[in-house]
Amino acid sequence: MDKKFALTGIGGYIAPRHLKAIKDTGNQLITAIDPNDSVGIIDKYFPQASFFKEFERFDRHLEKLRRKGDPIDYISICSPNYLHDAHIRLALRTGADAICEKPLVLNPWNVDVLEELSEEYGKKIYNILQLRHHPSIVALKEQFSASESRKKHKIDLTYITSRGRWYLVSWKGNVEQSGGLVTNIGIHFFDMLIWIFGKVERSEVHIADERTVSGYIELEKAEIRWFLSINNKLLPAKCIEEKQSTFRSITVDGTEVEFSGGFTDLHTKVYEDILNGGGFLPRDAKPSIELVHNIRNAKPLGICEKSHPYLTKYIG
Repeated sequence: MDKKFALTGIGGYIAPRHLKAIKDTGNQLITAIDPNDSVGIIDKYFPQASFFKEFERFDRHLEKLRRKGDPIDYISICSPNYLHDAHIRLALRTGADAICEKPLVLNPWNVDVLEELSEEYGKKIYNILQLRHHPSIVALKEQFSASESRKKHKIDLTYITSRGRWYLVSWKGNVEQSGGLVTNIGIHFFDMLIWIFGKVERSEVHIADERTVSGYIELEKAEIRWFLSINNKLLPAKCIEEKQSTFRSITVDGTEVEFSGGFTDLHTKVYEDILNGGGFLPRDAKPSIELVHNIRNAKPLGICEKSHPYLTKYIG
């Protein structure tokens, strides 16, 4: 039987991946909301879906469906980060499970409250942790889980993705709304690394501004120098020559981990997992939420011995 979905933030960047996942898994989008009306993407997937610009009317519609005995099964949440908590609560209150983009919430203590509400309402909260479904990342986890070595692996994480002036003007550039660069972008990679290499034992921030953040993390099985930036001037020369706007690199003990491809259908894999009784819950997401919260509130130490090589090469 087809499951019925609602979606918040359908006008945003990530929503098309959710629409595709809902379609690919044989389900239906019944209704959606976004304060902006540039949502023609609906026509490609679910042209019959109801659309609202006002949250109150969307809320009323969900409640109407519930009272008619035709409730929504899942609410997919693609809205700005600071609204995730409220939209998850809406899902639970209207009798739906929530499928939420990262970060689940901005603060770790909100995770605890949501877990209590999930139990109270008897509904599930799922977080999109799609890199845990990437074949190269799954293989990496299997490799290091099987290793009995007590030596901590040396990892360099570098992610530079060009963003124009609009980025800092939008909600993504507002730390109170997005959690900043390390939360909006970095959490994807930090969750992946914690999943593979274990709990956080230590964290340092070396530099932090609105375009670039870098630091050092020590996990149970790894020491990580990380560098995140949306400044296109920091792209390697090869990327600029080939007109590539993103540079992504993870090396483990000097060996590059190849995962440049394979991202297209990860959201569909996440949905398949959830619909088959799996999925990642708030407790799975909490370690990376705690980490980025601590990074966001840490005082930068400046360039030091454990700094990422990019700091001395491009900034130092």
